[in-house]
Amino acid sequence: MPKYLDIEIKEGLSKLKALRNQEKNHRKKTRLQSLILTKEKKFKRRADLAVHLGVGISSLNRWTKVYKELGLNAMLEISSGGVRKHSTLEVIHNELEDKLNDSSDPLRGYWDAVLWVRDNFGIEVKYNTLRTYLIRNFKTKLKSPRKSHYKKDEQAIEAFKKTAPHA
Repeated sequence: MPKYLDIEIKEGLSKLKALRNQEKNHRKKTRLQSLILTKEKKFKRRADLAVHLGVGISSLNRWTKVYKELGLNAMLEISSGGVRKHSTLEVIHNELEDKLNDSSDPLRGYWDAVLWVRDNFGIEVKYNTLRTYLIRNFKTKLKSPRKSHYKKDEQAIEAFKKTAPHA
């Protein structure tokens, strides 16, 4: 059986329209629009209103429940997202930088870096997490030597080095 609109909206229609026109956030505008259309009784069923607004019926029901229980301000409060947790790698950022710039004992790759962090700081870091962190913060990249030809003559190389003019 379909749910019918059975909500009493305390605010006046002109106040709701004024708030909607002032609002810059599209998500809040949609919530205000739902209240306006409900107050004007444009739709008989909640499902029709949800389709018209382009939102899911469960979202509309959640907004309505928050409005009934806590009021307009709580309904317009959007609480998604938040502050990203700081990475444990930021704690050892300076040590990683020193290790990357150390030419006497360099890291030989990202797996070596994972092992170095585990051994020196006791922090288990996933390979891809550390790799991404190092690339993002220090612009690192894997360096590998060129392949050598299998018929390369080592004696010819030594002879060339001795006879090559030094600049």
